Order: sequence, then C-alpha cells, then structure tokens
Amino acid sequence: MTATPSQNPYPVTPGLVAGPTFDQELCELVLDTAPRLFAVVQVCGSGLADADGWVVAWGLVDRDGPTHVIGIDGRARMTLASPERALRHFAGRPGITSQLVWLAQPGAAGLDRAEAA
Repeated sequence: MTATPSQNPYPVTPGLVAGPTFDQELCELVLDTAPRLFAVVQVCGSGLADADGWVVAWGLVDRDGPTHVIGIDGRARMTLASPERALRHFAGRPGITSQLVWLAQPGAAGLDRAEAA
C-alpha cells in the first residue's frame, strides 16, 4: 500500500497552534472594524416633564459604507446613505419627533459568547 499525496492545497503543519497572541490580534481586528450601532427613537412631548420615548428601530453603519436599519417589528428593513436618513422614515405624527441614540464604541472583544457578554 502506498501513501497518496494530500489533495489539500493548504496543508496543516503539525505543531503550529494559534496562541493567545493571534487570538488577541483577531479581537483587535474586530474592534477596529466593528460597525457603529444606534437606535432610532421616537419621543412624544420632547422638552416636557412628562415626555415619553420608545425605540422603533436599530441600525448599524460602517465607517465608509451604507447604513442598515431594521424596525423593531422586523417589517421595515432599509439600506440608506446615512443614519440621519432613517429619521425621515420614522417621523411620527404631530408632536412626535425622531432622533438617533448612539451606543458607545465597544472596548472589549472575546472569542466566546459568554466572555463577550
């Protein structure tokens, strides 16, 4: 019996294991390229003591790319040129305004779900 050569164009070299340094580089890459996350909120009675607000959509935007917005009910999905354009789509009735609320930039990343939570 003769051994046949591997058909894998990317053979695995034994003994080379991704260490914590590579994992850290991956986490830094993710943090550097993460899109910004924001909410579109509607506010009733803005500036009044009994003002009320609620989230109507979530969005994310890349540095130089388009903005993606999804309504909280999942029915409205949009790709827009900028986050501010989402405000037009969620303009409410008279007395209700829309505004963006930005989440803070993430400061940490992890390779497992529990670690990132």
